[in-house]
Amino acid sequence: VQLQASGGGLVQAGGSLRLSCAASGRSDRSDVTGWFRQAPGKERRFLAGIAASGSGTITTYASSLKGRFTISRDNAKNTVYLQMDSLQPEDTAVYYCASDNDWRLVKVWSKYTYWGQGTLVTVSS
Repeated sequence: VQLQASGGGLVQAGGSLRLSCAASGRSDRSDVTGWFRQAPGKERRFLAGIAASGSGTITTYASSLKGRFTISRDNAKNTVYLQMDSLQPEDTAVYYCASDNDWRLVKVWSKYTYWGQGTLVTVSS
């Protein structure tokens, strides 16, 4: 499985961005997708996760986001999105998507097998 993250850039505080994570190939270890971010000098942190569940999807978010971010997926395009609204300078970081197959560990970055290359988000004040 290869993941390609894109959509980062420079945005002013209060603005929005939508990140994309396009997957190619498939593995039994790629049913769960998570978004993480890492700011300079800080540890990688969980943001949101999504997985197929029956005919729909299940999602979970870091409580610190306070509803500003929304994760979604387009199965036809093998792509997961992260819509980010009301961005603030403290959201500046490299954003990563990752895939694995254990929903119980969706928030644990070290348990993911596949990673995208990261996309930089810079929020100016």
